[in-house]
Amino acid sequence: MAVANPKSARPSPDAFIYANAYIPEFERDMQAVADLIARDFSNRFADKSHPADLRPLLGDERSIGSVIKLLTPSPDYTDEYNAWLESIPPHVKEIVFIVKRYYRPQWGADWRSHFSVARINGRHGNFLRLDGEKVSVSMLRVGFEPDGSWRLFSLRPDFSPAIKVQTQDDITASIVTPPSFTGDDTSRKFVANCEQLLFQRPDDAIHRGYDSQAESDIGSAGTFLSNFEPLDHAAARAMRDDAVAFSAFTEPMQRLITTAATMGDQQSPQYFVSSAHPRIVDGKPSKNPRYLQLRPDVVHAEETATAELAVHLAGKVPTDRPAPVPVGVIASGRRNNPPEPGVNPLCAYNPLHFMELPELFMEFISSMTGKSPSTTGAGSEGALTKGPFNALPAIIDLNAALLSYVLTEYDGWVSCAGYVGPRYRVDHDVSLLVPELFSRMTPAERDAHTLIEKGFLEKIEDFEHDGAMVLASRLGYRMTVRMASTYFGRIFMHPHSVFSPDILQPELQDVAVFAEAVNTIVETHQRVAVNYVADGTIALACPPLRALLEIMLEGQTSEGWTLDAPEFRDLFSRESVLASDWYADRVASMQDSQIRRAAAGVDAVADFVGKPRNTSAIQRLNLDERLGELKDELARVSAPEHKAALVGTLGRQVRFS
Repeated sequence: MAVANPKSARPSPDAFIYANAYIPEFERDMQAVADLIARDFSNRFADKSHPADLRPLLGDERSIGSVIKLLTPSPDYTDEYNAWLESIPPHVKEIVFIVKRYYRPQWGADWRSHFSVARINGRHGNFLRLDGEKVSVSMLRVGFEPDGSWRLFSLRPDFSPAIKVQTQDDITASIVTPPSFTGDDTSRKFVANCEQLLFQRPDDAIHRGYDSQAESDIGSAGTFLSNFEPLDHAAARAMRDDAVAFSAFTEPMQRLITTAATMGDQQSPQYFVSSAHPRIVDGKPSKNPRYLQLRPDVVHAEETATAELAVHLAGKVPTDRPAPVPVGVIASGRRNNPPEPGVNPLCAYNPLHFMELPELFMEFISSMTGKSPSTTGAGSEGALTKGPFNALPAIIDLNAALLSYVLTEYDGWVSCAGYVGPRYRVDHDVSLLVPELFSRMTPAERDAHTLIEKGFLEKIEDFEHDGAMVLASRLGYRMTVRMASTYFGRIFMHPHSVFSPDILQPELQDVAVFAEAVNTIVETHQRVAVNYVADGTIALACPPLRALLEIMLEGQTSEGWTLDAPEFRDLFSRESVLASDWYADRVASMQDSQIRRAAAGVDAVADFVGKPRNTSAIQRLNLDERLGELKDELARVSAPEHKAALVGTLGRQVRFS
């Protein structure tokens, strides 16, 4: 599965914290585990018509995921059962999961004899052992508490991070293919990187040893660096001699520091940089250290080749033929910030939102972001707003982007970075989780409309605050506790505890800040829409986007349709677009462009072939045969059936000014 969210491709293992399985009172806790394993769970459902679940906890027919679900509070369970679950100490549940993870059928009922603790000074120790060996557990950081401490959560005993091959970053080439290309019912999107180097901001590298990839890259020769503090040889010796802090670095950074420390003060180079030491600006470390990273798929060529071979094997495609992987999920990221002096709050999103196309493209049109370390403030900021990245009017790219969503019918996901509400800083921890989550869900499970029907996503409604309406519906749908406890159970032991109620509903942290953040979003929508009217490029917008810009600006279209009007929302459906005159014009424009290109090639080669002085070159280059091929191509692209084959592609912008 390809996930179109390049920043989420950073490796998760760097975020792992490893520890030993803890059992404070061995005999008591093992008896509690035995009681749980022997318990009858068949009457836990609130819906009494639900079929009785009689599967034994350690039985082959029940997976470890099923056991986690069994011991996780859920709206599907009775209040009494949920209350009982809450009364079970978390460490007891974890031991149950560990027993389930390592249980072997040949143990039969004698699973208990395989687990023990060491005896220390005549009493039981606290670290669980399996057949004499300590059992390790791993935890993952998911943001920070308000006091700055890490929020750590235990991963499932059988958890293994998804293997990610990063194939795109900020500048990406993409194509939308018609259904005939892949044999699917709808169009598909394929992407390719345009960059050899990725402009990374290693936010977590300031924590020594936490970002092993950044330390390896920065510790390598020839790396382009920006906003790191120049450190001299004396600083290197001080860092080397601080044994505890030095040992926290990974080996590449230790090697760089040691090399700098052993050099004389006048030896060249006189300076080096440390991954944990951003440049000091106005007495404080810069929040915008950067470096150019050689693409991981190029550096780790063997792993990339292995992944490509797996794709060929899974698709039964011969290795001498390409096997492109279509995008499976598009999960956009947005930076959020709490209120700060001179900066409006932008922290109304919970960890994962689904947005229908009108709301999603309000986000895209406004290019809205929270306060970024690379900018002085917040608001409309991003590639669409920057001339070097976008020489054409932005509306032309927006037309193509909208069509890519409509034709492929990808769901519009938005994950958060920075903050969830004003209290919880998450940095990029949530965006790292999103591909882990989606890679463990089938396409049917992650279908947004199915998730809405089953209560995994809830629609956010407008509400009144201090006598004014807050248009919170602009935020679309957000994940619920049901989704967190169900699907995050494929990652965590205690999925219901990862996202507290005030994370899933940020307004519970501070409703006034939430309302102000939503108002900031709505005001930005309006302010950006004005620009498309002022520069006249609204005239180049396809009808759905033109109507959306009118709503962003005035609250309704020229026809009087509001955001919720069925007539307006129907403009964004695949059926409506395929049946529209404006899309037919794009397809015709694409065919006309291909005909002109092919005809120009025929004319140029025919002109060259028609000159006697070129006889030698004509024979050497076999131009008579190639001219025939060009004429065949011209006939092919001119045929009516070729125009029909272009339906499902982006077509071509009809007007550019």
